[in-house]
Amino acid sequence: MKFEILKPEERLYTYSQSQQISMQTGCIGHLRADMDSSGEGFFSSWDDFRKDLKTQEFKDELDNIINELREKGNILSNRTELSKYCHSHSEASYGKDLLGNEREYGVRVNTDKYAYLMRLNPNKGEYNLYCYCYRRDWLDSHIEKAAEGIRLIDSNYKDLFRVADGGKIIISFPDGEEKTKTCRYIDQCHCEVGDNLYHICEFAERMECIGATYRAVNPLLPEQCYGTLHTGDLIIIKYGEKGYYNTDIENEGKDAMKELANEMNEKLGVTKAQAAAMLAGSMYGWSCPAANPKSYDENGVPIKPKQSERGDAR
Repeated sequence: MKFEILKPEERLYTYSQSQQISMQTGCIGHLRADMDSSGEGFFSSWDDFRKDLKTQEFKDELDNIINELREKGNILSNRTELSKYCHSHSEASYGKDLLGNEREYGVRVNTDKYAYLMRLNPNKGEYNLYCYCYRRDWLDSHIEKAAEGIRLIDSNYKDLFRVADGGKIIISFPDGEEKTKTCRYIDQCHCEVGDNLYHICEFAERMECIGATYRAVNPLLPEQCYGTLHTGDLIIIKYGEKGYYNTDIENEGKDAMKELANEMNEKLGVTKAQAAAMLAGSMYGWSCPAANPKSYDENGVPIKPKQSERGDAR
């Protein structure tokens, strides 16, 4: 059996989601298991979410996958094998990402119709496996759209910032209190903030009504950056605004000005991918796919989707 190391954005789906997200992603349910104090057992339980999707075909397939992974020498055969796999595949670790749990590792098994996202924990005294099961086409479609990020606006529909799915915002209230809330993508105009579902304009209006402001903990794009025109002139781009601002810095040639823009952006903590996305947003609109830094490589060059590296389960 072959499986993929989970991408960071897929790790969110190895935890229980809201009903809205679970419905959109075609979550059938999840399996939970521990290997007993001996490390040789496998005590499991199943929680349903969509019984209408739990066909006999699915049940047989899940049984076959788990049974194969339980075979001698495979990753779920015992805690020793599980630990061996996890500790030799640091790239599978959740690390200090949005979830912040370094004790867990993620892999994914794909079949023609279903996706099995597994959260592994090799530690004694904890559940060693959570396997969330999805309709593959539904899940992949949702994750692809969620990669656009969550757009936060003011009540006049002016773009304020964008955060990644699972990213956090800080809400500041008039009395000085601040609350940090996790945001989840629903669609281009809806998101979850904490436990509540909002239209993005509704959220803006509610915050304005109570005199609260909000900002991103780690926005996808900066407030501003530097760029260059085709002539080489140095410009300033501000997030959410169409067009650009001229600078009074003398044009010393295209290559020299591009290098200067890169140096100035680096001082601001702006990556080349972010700068490329900012330029696209200022020209084509902040909701277009090109205004997402994930659409570029580390050098700011547009990238095409590609298949993930796969690894053997043995």
